[in-house]
Order: sequence, then structure tokens, then C-alpha cells
Amino acid sequence: MKRNVLIFGLVLGAILCGNMIYMVHLCYTNPDFKSNDVVGYAAMIVIFSLVFFGVRNYRNKELGGMISFGQAFKTGALIALAGATMYVLVWLFYYYLFVPDYLDKYITHVLKEVAQEKPAELAAKTKEMAGFKDMYKNTFFVIIITYAEVLPVGLVVALVSALVLKRKNKAVVTA
Repeated sequence: MKRNVLIFGLVLGAILCGNMIYMVHLCYTNPDFKSNDVVGYAAMIVIFSLVFFGVRNYRNKELGGMISFGQAFKTGALIALAGATMYVLVWLFYYYLFVPDYLDKYITHVLKEVAQEKPAELAAKTKEMAGFKDMYKNTFFVIIITYAEVLPVGLVVALVSALVLKRKNKAVVTA
């Protein structure tokens, strides 16, 4: 199981990291970039589909086609955790070493969207983002919020994968 979790987790993490770096690049280079949370989470679900394939691969190649719900969920959750951990580590290095001003760009981007779509909420959003920027000074908060971006999606995919892929061993009765 360890090898399976490591392989699928690293591939998942690499794709998540590539997606993250691309999105940060878009925020930096395209001031008119419009983010879409629905598209972002849909992309994450597609990326996290590797959890399903990792669990299926483990079930079929190492367990002879049988896996319990608990075993399937554990395997899927570990794959998701491995990918999310890689995502968090890459974000920490990328943020602190290459884009330390990212939060300024991101906040400007968010406030511009709010000003265009909901101008009445601009003052409240400005205050909220100032508080977020203040919390982002704490590395522990950065780690927690970065895990919170991706890990819940991975756990939901692991749960669904476990429900779909579980197979009990059917005892053969011979008379």
C-alpha cells in the first residue's frame, strides 16, 4: 500500500502544484483575470480523480480485487494527504521565496472583482482581506489555510471512491 500511496500521491501533488503555479502566474500577469470558484473546484475534483484510480489499482493489483470500505477510504485519504502535503510544501517555498508579494496582488484582484460586482460590500471585504493578510503573516496559518484549500476535496473524493470500489470477499460454498 505504501508504494501505491506514494506514487499516486506524488503524481496528484505534482498536478496540483502545476495548477497552483499556473493560477498564481495568471493572477500576476493578467490584471483582468476573472477567477471562478466553480471552475477551480471542478478542476480539483478532476485532479483528485487520481485518488479513485489509486484505490482501484491497490484493490486490483495488491488485494486480488477485494477491498473493504475502511481499507479503500484509508488508502484514498492517504493518497489525498500525500498530494495535499506536497501542495502545501511547494506553496510554502514558492510563496516565501518567489512570490512574497502574492497576497498584495491577490487582495487587489479580489477587491477589484467585488468593486465591479457588489460595490456595496467593498468596505466589508476590504476589512476582511486586511485581517486575512494579517493572519497570513503566521506560517502556521498559511499551512492550515493551504491544506484547507485542497484536502477536503480529496477526502470527499476518497469517500466516494471507497463507496464505489468496496468489494467484499464472497465465500464460495462447495457441497
